[in-house]
Amino acid sequence: MLQPYILAAMSSLVTRFHLLIFAVTLSITAVCLFRIPEDFAFPAHWHGSGADWLWPRDPALTIAPIVQLTLMGAFHGLDWLLTPNHLAKVRHILDPALSLLLVVPAACQLALLFIGIGSDLDLFRGVAIGLAATLALLGLVLFTAERHSYAGLRMPWPIPSDRAWTLVHRLSGIASILAAIVLAALAWFDVGPGILVMSFALTLAVLPIVAGAVTLIARQV
Repeated sequence: MLQPYILAAMSSLVTRFHLLIFAVTLSITAVCLFRIPEDFAFPAHWHGSGADWLWPRDPALTIAPIVQLTLMGAFHGLDWLLTPNHLAKVRHILDPALSLLLVVPAACQLALLFIGIGSDLDLFRGVAIGLAATLALLGLVLFTAERHSYAGLRMPWPIPSDRAWTLVHRLSGIASILAAIVLAALAWFDVGPGILVMSFALTLAVLPIVAGAVTLIARQV
């Protein structure tokens, strides 16, 4: 039943590895439904000794698969928007980007499982630290990247001058490093899964927008 979709995905930005991450998330979800009581609510934020923000089990467990399906659909749709030549140039960036975007909700789903079974291991903070380290490394790479290097940003519109190219990458790198610092601080101060999840979504959504906006502005420099 899934074979036509899988075969179609092989020629797109959605690969078998991405589908594997989605399958792992579904497996974690099934375990959660089996091991966690139906009336269980995940504590998303703590105030003093009690939780003042709760996530009901079923709605909380549906978020990660829906987000992953949306992401894979969006990236698969890029095949229709990009020319084969442009797709070949940006695949080495979009492929790991999609992997990161899919791994984050998968890790959050695993964190919900740990909370539901009563584990003391706070995987949400671990995800925040891991994502912060990834963004810090990405920021350093972008800040020091040379024009037309493998790690350089690829946009549908060209960056005309060397000065503009350097400005774009340094500003994007600084934004990524600042996001990493914020995530690390939130994890350190243990602000709760709710705020951490919102920070993940905000960071992963805003950084590409910032990079795209900076490239558009730099074209006028």
